[in-house]
Amino acid sequence: MTQDISQTLRIAIAQLNPTVGDVVGNLALAREARRDAARDGADLVLFTELFIAGYPPEDLVVKPAFLKACLDAVEQLAADTADGGPGVVIGFPRQGREGRHNSIAVLDGGRVIAIRDKVDLPNYGEFDEKRVFIAGEMPGPVNFRGVRLGVPICEDIWGELGVCETLSESGAEILLVPNGSPYYRGKVDIRHQVVLKQVIETGLPMIYAAQVGGQDELVFDGASFAFNADKTLAFQMNQFEPAVTVTEWKRVHDTWRCTDGPMARIPEKEEADYRACLLGFRDYVNKNGFKSVILGLSGGIDSALCAAIAVDALGAERVRSVMLPYRYTSEESLKDAADCARALGCRYDIVPIAEPVEGFSSALSELFDGTDEGVTEENLQSRARGTILMAISNKFGSMVVTTGNKSEMSVGYATLYGDMNGGFNPIKDLYKMQVYALAAWRNQHLPPDALGPSGAVIPKNILSKAPSAELRPDQTDQDSLPPYPVLDDILESLVEMEMGTEEIVSRGHDITTVHRIEHLLYLAEYKRRQSAPGVKITRKNFGRDRRYPITNRFRDR
Repeated sequence: MTQDISQTLRIAIAQLNPTVGDVVGNLALAREARRDAARDGADLVLFTELFIAGYPPEDLVVKPAFLKACLDAVEQLAADTADGGPGVVIGFPRQGREGRHNSIAVLDGGRVIAIRDKVDLPNYGEFDEKRVFIAGEMPGPVNFRGVRLGVPICEDIWGELGVCETLSESGAEILLVPNGSPYYRGKVDIRHQVVLKQVIETGLPMIYAAQVGGQDELVFDGASFAFNADKTLAFQMNQFEPAVTVTEWKRVHDTWRCTDGPMARIPEKEEADYRACLLGFRDYVNKNGFKSVILGLSGGIDSALCAAIAVDALGAERVRSVMLPYRYTSEESLKDAADCARALGCRYDIVPIAEPVEGFSSALSELFDGTDEGVTEENLQSRARGTILMAISNKFGSMVVTTGNKSEMSVGYATLYGDMNGGFNPIKDLYKMQVYALAAWRNQHLPPDALGPSGAVIPKNILSKAPSAELRPDQTDQDSLPPYPVLDDILESLVEMEMGTEEIVSRGHDITTVHRIEHLLYLAEYKRRQSAPGVKITRKNFGRDRRYPITNRFRDR
């Protein structure tokens, strides 16, 4: 027999890492979390948005068999609550009479005591929920053991439909919000602002439960928190770390106030970005069943940072690095690559590419007779490297890690079927200067969940030397591109802020350079469509957020 909890309420926040489509595994994860919460004396366990399905399930929810599996799992979890232990608030997709809903179920006493549907379906950036769900009706509170709970779902607190106001006016005492909110730089502060706005408008405390883990390009960073009705931070959970944390709430002068909960430190800037790359990469590799990874280690900053992330995510024994030298590869690069692999403790092989490159050149010599050597011949080197890495991948089952940064991907400074080969790119959404910043940060810090060694793992010379693809004698990136601080500012203005060229020029940039970079950005769209997925770090990553046509004649002149 459950007890009335109208004066003291112990709520467990299940900040966990479900896997999309793994209904059986997610149910098992929920059951384990409920058992943990019961041992800690919880009355209620709050899970995150669409937990049973994993978030975002995308078009999986179109399959009736998937919806049935999710409903069966919710009903099994509901039956567990007959034991008199904690009740449950959990997200799942459900088939209603008129269409599919993004829903939550409240479970207690062995049954589903209430269902609420998401009202405000996001349809911007990485979100595309209107394709697969229909909006629910305005919700009312749920009476849970004498306490009237309002349960708006994620976007219901971000939009302007008045869901929280409706819940407040209809008698809700406390708002519990299950979320699927992906990471981008500075997102925790933005979530705090959104919740504070609703707390001010409703006069109610709000608990924000956030998923943690990687799902394709998206990283869910956790950092669940709550605000009291008086706008003070009630508790703050860790970022990037799964946990089941019990918080205690007491009724004080007709409102609920948190009297016991954690106050974790939130990582800033480079630490947060590095840990997002680490988590996103680890979950992509592990959730997709890869036992190991392989990457080309060139002696440059991009591959060095990718190697560090890979070792930190998986452990050195699961990472294989390969140097693929040609006649233009410097002794400096050979030494830097070897030093980096040694510092990280991962396997390091050298596979010279002279024979395959010269074989291609010989096969094409008659066809290319009378033409000048140029980019085509340079790309043969990159494509030979890509083919060798893919061959090693096929032979040993290791996923190839792609190592290009966002600056290069923006302007097409990458070779299709060459250095763009691979299954996943942990730095795809980092501009070049951010790559340097994260590498410098990693040399000074070891993330708490990293499996790699402490200390400087990226040699100092890699951080200080001029970047180069080494496809011709004495080549540097700056031969064909502006200095990276200039390039990155122009690209961030074009991509993240959608500025016009005149506005970018007003920031101090040369108009001819701005026009050229804009042209290269549009021209490279076809390459980006064929690139490997990679961790989303900025507000506008390529693919999910920024979707431009390949055939596009617009230029801002």
